[in-house]
Amino acid sequence: MTRGGHGLARVAVVVRAGAAPLWWLGAVAAGTGVLVPGLTGRRIGVLAGAALFLVAAAVVAYGGRGRYRAPVRQAVRASRHDVLQDRAVTVRNWRRAHRWWLLLAFLAALGSAFAAPATGGLLLAGCGAGLWLKAAWIGRLEQDGEALLWVRVDRLRAGAGRPVGKRVKAYRTTGIAAGDAAPGGSRRRVAAAA
Repeated sequence: MTRGGHGLARVAVVVRAGAAPLWWLGAVAAGTGVLVPGLTGRRIGVLAGAALFLVAAAVVAYGGRGRYRAPVRQAVRASRHDVLQDRAVTVRNWRRAHRWWLLLAFLAALGSAFAAPATGGLLLAGCGAGLWLKAAWIGRLEQDGEALLWVRVDRLRAGAGRPVGKRVKAYRTTGIAAGDAAPGGSRRRVAAAA
């Protein structure tokens, strides 16, 4: 890395990195959980799970938005010495750092099926859906401000933590076309050659 520069990871990509694993692990746990009668019975378990899915999605999507807005207000332009981390690297780092938590959450969701079928899996999937919604909200902030939001990699706990908190005072910004991820953290679509 060039002297004076920092490694930067996209805020929306860090938020979005956990969405797919939580969604798919939750879907598998819910699907498996439906096969178990459970103490409450399948109907009650699925209805309770559906309610928890909606609650979890809303809490994750809307919770802590103020903590994301605060560093935006103090954002500074990225310098030419800053190194923009690829989307795939950011996602891989997040998933590697959280793999044991994901496994424990999956096992807990499976185990909960013996009490209430599908409930734990739907709760997990709801958390994943909430992260997608939060990343989409960050994408709208980026589009409104016409600037992508980045966080210094050394400010992320273990290189993959949350892009908010005491260590993150301000984000870095770049033009909307920088990096390999679109606003919101999804893969950037490459226009077909005419």
